[in-house]
Amino acid sequence: MKQVVQNYKSGELALLDVPEPMCKAGGVLVRTLYSLISTGTEMMKVGEAGMSLIAKAKARPDQVAKVVQSVSTQGLSATYRKVSGKLDSWTPLGYSTCGVVEEVGEGVRDVKVGDLVACAGNEHALHAELNWVPVNLYSPLPAGLDAGQAAFGTVGSIAMQGVRRGEPQLGDVALVVGLGLIGQLVVQLLVAAGVKVVGVDPDPARCALAEELGASVCSAPSSGVVDAAVADITGGHGVDQVYLAAGGSSNEPVELAAKLSRDRGTVVDIGKTRLDLPWNAYYEKELDVRFSRSYGPGRYDPSYELEGRDYPIGYVRWTERRNLECFLDLVARGRVDVGPLVSHVADFDDAVATYRGLEAGELKAVAVLFRYPQPEAGTPVPATAPSATTSPVVPVVPQQRTASIPLGRPLRIGFVGAGNYATSMLLPHLAERADAELTRVVTTSALSAANARRKFGFAESSTDLDDVIDDPSIDAVFVVTRHSSHAALTRRALLAGKAVFVEKPLALDEAGLRSVLDAVAESGNDRLQVGFNRRFAPLLVEASQRLGRRVGPATVRYLVNAGRLDAQSWYLRSATEGSRFAGEGGHFVDTVSWLLGADPVSVFAAAAPGRQDLHAVLTYPDGSTAVITYATSGAARFPKETIEVLADGSVLRFDDFARATVHGPRRWASSRIPRGRDKGQAAQVDAFVTAARTGGPFPSSVASIAATTRATLAVDASLGSGATVRLDALAGAPS
Repeated sequence: MKQVVQNYKSGELALLDVPEPMCKAGGVLVRTLYSLISTGTEMMKVGEAGMSLIAKAKARPDQVAKVVQSVSTQGLSATYRKVSGKLDSWTPLGYSTCGVVEEVGEGVRDVKVGDLVACAGNEHALHAELNWVPVNLYSPLPAGLDAGQAAFGTVGSIAMQGVRRGEPQLGDVALVVGLGLIGQLVVQLLVAAGVKVVGVDPDPARCALAEELGASVCSAPSSGVVDAAVADITGGHGVDQVYLAAGGSSNEPVELAAKLSRDRGTVVDIGKTRLDLPWNAYYEKELDVRFSRSYGPGRYDPSYELEGRDYPIGYVRWTERRNLECFLDLVARGRVDVGPLVSHVADFDDAVATYRGLEAGELKAVAVLFRYPQPEAGTPVPATAPSATTSPVVPVVPQQRTASIPLGRPLRIGFVGAGNYATSMLLPHLAERADAELTRVVTTSALSAANARRKFGFAESSTDLDDVIDDPSIDAVFVVTRHSSHAALTRRALLAGKAVFVEKPLALDEAGLRSVLDAVAESGNDRLQVGFNRRFAPLLVEASQRLGRRVGPATVRYLVNAGRLDAQSWYLRSATEGSRFAGEGGHFVDTVSWLLGADPVSVFAAAAPGRQDLHAVLTYPDGSTAVITYATSGAARFPKETIEVLADGSVLRFDDFARATVHGPRRWASSRIPRGRDKGQAAQVDAFVTAARTGGPFPSSVASIAATTRATLAVDASLGSGATVRLDALAGAPS
């Protein structure tokens, strides 16, 4: 299918051929009929992409701060790879569409194949021929509503949420600053609510359009007309609300808002407006400044947008979807007229030229629609669609593994997942190898798959997992997806006879682990490696060698300064993705076990309230002990990982992959000038490819992988019971 994309590094726009998305449970696959260009938000993004790197940094100081933080914790080299990879990727455009339902995912009851729906979301309502849209981000069209008009649904919802934040009442007077697409819709919604509207915009044509659509008076901010109109309509008191629907770097909108507001009036920011509030003016009138967040309640909440959990109407009257439904109803009943806003309708094949025309100012427009090829009459479409799952639809016949790859042939690799870690820490090392061939990449997002194919040289890309698992030409599979899918995907790949590299964790519970172990037993295929990369870190390997072989038990202290995550991070979705330690703790357990040369036998854990900060005490067969302290409350600039190993009169001290020392009969210290924080990703990839190609041993046995996984899971079990957990008891317990 075709999709509009932009490279944020170069600014290049393209109409790209990408794989079609799969229809997943909890949503529908929609073939687009019309999509709307947001001439404000989208063109701002297009403009930013064309800036120099310095200009981009000035435009996004929040991202610069994240880069600086990443350099301090991950090192310059790793940060550079990560940032470069993110910049030099195709990014999608669009967030407001209308189309026809082509497939219905499991659990969807309110629409059927052939229904028209309006769709929302900058990840789900893209300028693309097909989109998968979750249930709370689409709305069926009211009877008689044209598909082109319905494509305004998302933008209309943004305007509606802004109006709701202002809480207008019948007879109020409002000022709308900025009469672009959002501003024109705000004007109409306010008029429909019985509010008198005064508009401000430097463009006379937009002022005339707003007056045509119901505004009382509109003019440029410097003309004096607006001031006089506000004084006349309000009797000199000032407007009840000001709606800021303007962008740009000028502070004039907020200054004008203070000037024309009444005492204790309300100022609502809908656009990306500069907000250097003049303190005296806002204080003297005690103005109430409010922000309007996108389409309404539910925005940026994954449980609402992705998992389909609606908010009870008694507690949240107007959600994203209910705003969308309401706006479509107003358009269908003629209370809002979007027709006069459409300046241009372009064929989708002309998308790039249309953007360039808007960017150059050759195409003057309030709103532009893309028109897509219509489905051919009589084209058969399935009545329902199976949901995309990570488990096999039909039983997979176990295949015995081959001992090695034929001499001279590269290892053919299928890759499942292409997120930040995969594209910055794994794929660059695979792409540069002559003995590995990147055969196919599969992701849930068509554009992510296309990006990975372009950047790393995959022969093919897809959104269908079966294209990797069921392809007999593929020798090895990398599983780099979200935690909850690892065990099922690993099981399928092992049963299909593939060598498997899976990112940690292997499993989130004992049942998941056993399903993988059963697959090994059933297939005889034990070619498995989990992405525990610390044991491959060159500096840690050297420090361990300098410490030398030990005779007596060792004591290990491992401090992990994990830091806090953004509240919306999927890592915090413990109900589906496990606890933070369950997801990440395997790294540290494996590192300790590798340093001690044995697998743990028991685990005891204690935690602060909330279980985010914890101590895990591990014991080993020879009497060695290790304490892993996992903390989220430390300083961001403190080293993330610090290890101390005490044994036989010597001490190894390891500081965050940058410095290491060994104190003992002979002292050793690494260079004071760190060579970057190499955490072992390249070496672990080399170990996997070598083992898979030659049929040689993998870095860890399946038994050792299972022990590390059980020890990691035992931390949560111990926190729940308050008791020590013996790992042999877990291994023997029924799942």
